[in-house]
Amino acid sequence: MGFARTCSVALVGVEGVVVEVQADLEAGVAAFTLVGLPDKSLTESRDRVRAAIVNSDAEWPQKKLTVGLSPASVPKGGSGFDLAVAAAVLGAAERIDPRVIADLVLIGELGLDGRVRPVRGVLPAVLAAAEAGYQHVVVPEQTAGEASLVPGVSVLGVRSLRQLIAVLTDEPVPEEEPAEEGRPDAMLAGLLVPGAGVGTGLAADPADGPDLADVAGQHNARRALEVAAAGSHHLLLSGPPGAGKTMLAERLPGILPPLTRQESLEVTAVHSVAGILPPGEPLVRRAPYCAPHHSATMQSLVGGGNGLPRPGAVSLAHRGVLFLDEAPEFSGKALDALRQPLESGHVVVARAAGVVRLPARFLLALAANPCPCGRHTLHGAGCECPSLLIRRYQARLSGPLLDRIDIRVEAEPVTRSDLLGQGGRGEPTATVADRVREARARAAHRLTDTPWNINSEIPGHELRTRYTVGPGALAAAERDIERGLLTARGLDRVLRVAWTVADLAGHDRPDAHDVDLALQLRTGIARGVPVGAGRGDYS
Repeated sequence: MGFARTCSVALVGVEGVVVEVQADLEAGVAAFTLVGLPDKSLTESRDRVRAAIVNSDAEWPQKKLTVGLSPASVPKGGSGFDLAVAAAVLGAAERIDPRVIADLVLIGELGLDGRVRPVRGVLPAVLAAAEAGYQHVVVPEQTAGEASLVPGVSVLGVRSLRQLIAVLTDEPVPEEEPAEEGRPDAMLAGLLVPGAGVGTGLAADPADGPDLADVAGQHNARRALEVAAAGSHHLLLSGPPGAGKTMLAERLPGILPPLTRQESLEVTAVHSVAGILPPGEPLVRRAPYCAPHHSATMQSLVGGGNGLPRPGAVSLAHRGVLFLDEAPEFSGKALDALRQPLESGHVVVARAAGVVRLPARFLLALAANPCPCGRHTLHGAGCECPSLLIRRYQARLSGPLLDRIDIRVEAEPVTRSDLLGQGGRGEPTATVADRVREARARAAHRLTDTPWNINSEIPGHELRTRYTVGPGALAAAERDIERGLLTARGLDRVLRVAWTVADLAGHDRPDAHDVDLALQLRTGIARGVPVGAGRGDYS
């Protein structure tokens, strides 16, 4: 009797699959059947679509209606298919021309009154549609800015099904009253999900955020922080309570350079799917900062949830900073689950509902006390922790995890002169951020025409063959390998840090001084190199 088809997108993690929505009308008892592996929320769209069409002054077809979602083997969920299902039904009923909607991609939830409500994951959905060759998408008006970030795609934002019908039939477009100024807009409820993020948030603007100048003393730790930011090297800060470990980590996002366009799209896609993208800011331009509590489970860190896994803390910190304060207090399983994403830059989560690959290229910052009471390294502080308890506490950070940490630095107790400002004020965030940007620019220029952009991404084989250090620069590192103080992975990470130190110093390639400083930052063993000597002095 009547047939029409249009398209929508199913999200699997942060990757989208274009789904063809087909509607077929035939003679028989009036019924509405939805097939194609829908979940509970998608099955309920039958009632939402029927009420929305009737309340949009369109006639509901009193025939046997079958709506199919193809490919049927792909799991589909969420309310974002409502708009496509309604358009397909109206096309099959010949309320709109089926040819007009055949090449459209429609994404949005329908209210019972016909209003189009925003949904999460619009950016990755539109990206998937563009990669599949579709050029025209229809989304809720509130997410039109997010969808417009994808180049080469024409975006139509609508507030109601009534408006969509008018646009597709060349009728006068009715005006929909926006929310009154000063009153909350219930239409935005679908974008932000309370509790969806794990201690996460977008980093504050460096001009308004915490400043490095607020940190008293800690010259070695400040230098280590700068090296970590310049090369995106993982960092461990250890020391007694109150030394400033958390303050330093909170200021790390401020010295990171702004995200590139591609990085911004990656981060925005993850935050959109997770439901933590701030309204009115469709594009994330600053590195994110995620600091989960030490009671966080392994699933909350790497991703999980009912059905298909959702992004965890490692994905929410993609292209930014993942800070684990009181790291030994985290469960051993949760910490060891970080080992794979630290190496690969992504996490693969397998569940009964499917396997999801989520991006997870982050800078890991750990903070740890030397013992349960924190006073073990302080002379005369009265630490009464038994030696066995101290060893067990420190062993909670496993050897394989620590082997993936590039920089380990001791945060020493703050002296009276530093605390009262008698030792001089430290450099502000803006000054350090300028040096970090210059160092990253040198690395990016050197890595032109390669798949890598920063030193931490260069494979070990390339470091040893293509990007070699100066003559005799590896003498100390070779001795450490022979003594068992350095593994093969450790040598690769020392070389990456050495290149970052050289970039900060303006050297063409690392010399013995740069490698010794990298070794000292990794092993904590003094090499006669003044880590925190002069301001910005790496020579």
